[in-house]
Amino acid sequence: MILVTGGLGSIGAHTARALLDLGEPVVLTAHRSTRLPEFLAGEPTDRLAVEPLDTTDRQAFLALAERYRITGVVHLAAAPHDAPDPVAYLQAEATGLLNALAAASARGVRRFAVASSIAVYLGVDDPPWREESPLPTVAAHQIPVAKKTAELWSSLVGAHAGFDVVHLRIGTIWGPLGLPDSPFFALPRLLSAAVRGEAPDLTPPRPPAHAGDATDLCYVKDCGRAIALLMVADRLGHATYNVSSGRLVPYAEVVAAINAAVPGANLVLPAGHSSGRPPEGHLDIARLQHDTGFVPEYDVDRAVADYVGWLRTHEA
Repeated sequence: MILVTGGLGSIGAHTARALLDLGEPVVLTAHRSTRLPEFLAGEPTDRLAVEPLDTTDRQAFLALAERYRITGVVHLAAAPHDAPDPVAYLQAEATGLLNALAAASARGVRRFAVASSIAVYLGVDDPPWREESPLPTVAAHQIPVAKKTAELWSSLVGAHAGFDVVHLRIGTIWGPLGLPDSPFFALPRLLSAAVRGEAPDLTPPRPPAHAGDATDLCYVKDCGRAIALLMVADRLGHATYNVSSGRLVPYAEVVAAINAAVPGANLVLPAGHSSGRPPEGHLDIARLQHDTGFVPEYDVDRAVADYVGWLRTHEA
């Protein structure tokens, strides 16, 4: 059984679905709501369990690990991204990670995967970004600082305890259960507004969108499947894997797909590039593809159509 922390978040729930589809039972942790999305409902209790857990509670974490025959851990739980106090943010991130590592060590798991981020490549030139690129020592934001640290700490503990460690450098993810008003990029906001028949509000501090912008972009169902494949692979050749679609996606391409999927949306972005955007780049996924056989199933058109269908039957 594989433990997925943050298992009812967007990436966690889709990772769980992919693991179940590969025949792996899962136990999911949730800190706030334990309500299952419909694509996980109906699974027998010996294949799917949901446990409320504050990952900063060490004793509760260890007790949970004792109740299940856990063979692997996918640690996706994270502190709120908008926590204003970096000390509080880093403390919550560090405590949750260390508790997950302690539980993995106590259970003698085979593999421990920890969520890292495309943000660790901040300051790396010449995209596409590859796993072997040296990472600059910069502290521009609390998220990449925490993610770089998580990679090091996990590697250290894994080497000591004897389990495989996988650093998941996850790209720009969107799709069902994700934030429709993402503070990181404008595309979810554009899509959710189109489905509701509203003009998208991109006033600051929301991120801007221009026709010439482009971004790394991966549909969450592909992301979850990639993580699942990394967890079930018999052997992996590396400890670090980029998880994304492997291409730079123009905003204009996404807007065209939205207009095709939502009649009457008629989204039009201003020409040119948004000012103040960081350098555009995307993750190279050759390592992921070689070691797991992963191939993205959702191009932009299919991803938009699927996401539109979900938004129409759920609160955005």
